[in-house]
Amino acid sequence: MLTDVHVAVIGGDARQLEVIRKLIEFDAKVSLVGFDQLDHGFTGATKYQLHEVAFEDVDAIVLPVPGTNLEGQVETIFSNEKVILTEDILKETKEHCKLYSGISNDYLNAITKSAGRELVQLFERDDIAIYNSIPTVEGAIMLVIQHTDFTIHNSNVAVLGLGRVGMSVARSFGVLGAKVKVGARRSEHLARVSEMGLTPFHLSNLETEMSNVDICINTIPYPVLTAGAISKMPSHSLIIDLASKPGGTDFRYAEKRGIKAMLTPGLPGIVAPKTAGKIVANVLSQLLMEDAQKRGESTS
Repeated sequence: MLTDVHVAVIGGDARQLEVIRKLIEFDAKVSLVGFDQLDHGFTGATKYQLHEVAFEDVDAIVLPVPGTNLEGQVETIFSNEKVILTEDILKETKEHCKLYSGISNDYLNAITKSAGRELVQLFERDDIAIYNSIPTVEGAIMLVIQHTDFTIHNSNVAVLGLGRVGMSVARSFGVLGAKVKVGARRSEHLARVSEMGLTPFHLSNLETEMSNVDICINTIPYPVLTAGAISKMPSHSLIIDLASKPGGTDFRYAEKRGIKAMLTPGLPGIVAPKTAGKIVANVLSQLLMEDAQKRGESTS
């Protein structure tokens, strides 16, 4: 249980509602910031403005999956309040306070380091990333169906990257009857593609491989789908970029060529926020309990 553990949940979308429910279920003291327009009342959680929170009593801060922007602003779907997380706020917290976010950026890294607080990026964990790949794949399938006039079955699909998401995407589109090829650089990834019964190709040959692609799904968060590669794609092609912002696609050139290209980070929170929220909530609550247990052992 999380009895006497004070958690500040700052901002977020519908996924955070599942996190809040789980924290209350585990008897944590929960302070909510950025939820003043939320109609749902959580017994056991209290809504505050940012300046009203007693951060000197806070054991953990939970941010939305995107964390903050580069100016420190936290996304608040359920509030019009402009919430800026600062180094001074972090310094107010207990020395053992940890900051939990899905991903991070230079700003978040800098203020946590300067404040001497630990930042935990939940989406770097294999368990969360693998579980999250399920709603990500479902969302990708939904978008492909919505934005094409042909079936996935028998279409030519290129998946770029064979990480945790790329593997799930490639396998699922293959099961749906697509002719799937997967671009990667590492020899072990290319071997795994072959083992999966799909067609591997090295990313150095990307431009050549794009000539017959109906659907290209990118999972690599670096500029990989360049103008050169896009110029070789048929005009009816669809690009779904699942990588974190700014993605790995030259969207300006894709638009110029008349090829529909969509940057779609955060698909789990869009297509299945309840499931995506439970994935985060289950892992987060376990981590918080482990931390609380360690603190208890160190003081006993």
